[in-house]
Amino acid sequence: MDKTRSLLSVLVYPIQLLVSLPVELTEELFDTAISYSQLKEDNVNLRRKQLVDSIKLLKYKALEYENIRLRALLENAFKLGEQVLVAELLSVNLVPYEHLVVVNKGSHFGVGVKQPVLDANGVVGQVIRSLPLSSEVMLITDPNHAIPVQVNRNGLRTIAIGSGQLDRLKLPFLPNNADILPGDLLVTSGLGGTFPQGYPVAVVEGFSVQPNKPFADIYAIPQAKLDKSRELLIVWSDSTPVPLIFPEEIPEDVNASE
Repeated sequence: MDKTRSLLSVLVYPIQLLVSLPVELTEELFDTAISYSQLKEDNVNLRRKQLVDSIKLLKYKALEYENIRLRALLENAFKLGEQVLVAELLSVNLVPYEHLVVVNKGSHFGVGVKQPVLDANGVVGQVIRSLPLSSEVMLITDPNHAIPVQVNRNGLRTIAIGSGQLDRLKLPFLPNNADILPGDLLVTSGLGGTFPQGYPVAVVEGFSVQPNKPFADIYAIPQAKLDKSRELLIVWSDSTPVPLIFPEEIPEDVNASE
């Protein structure tokens, strides 16, 4: 009977396959449907995560650039040697005859009128109005602004006046034979008491002799990024006199404590 049973099993095997085939196909289709649904859901979740990560990367990139700008400001502050305060722009007013910006630091932070304002490249302007939580800054390109400068190469002193254009300062008080050349760096001269000496202001761009006039036509390009800077430095000059005490003026209680 073993041979007969083996023969019958071979003959019955295709029938068994046919009987079990619908069940297996149903299970495979069900698994496939579940897998497809799961893959679709995973794909949607991954797309959402990718979008969120992309937005985070953009934010991190902006923070990276902001960090670079702040580091440049702080490094510049250490080189200057004065007390400084970092302020951020709140608004900009650049009408033809008025160049003003508003920053988020005011009298509550110790900011006062006529304080110099810089960025990482040079002089931006000065505070003209200090409110409790904000301050108005007049840019050096404002037509009403004038800043005493000197040529870094030879010490020649003059006045740089705003032209009403963000990329130009005028030097209207130099004669035709003045020792000034295109490419000369202009720095603050320290006269007037507002801007301490040695801050970069502008670079001379054009020099035109005017034979029929007493003064030459000279203009310079500001060093500060007036149309790009978002963080600015408000500067305090260390002008407090250091008290001098001679040996005979030292109090007796000081000697006793020593």
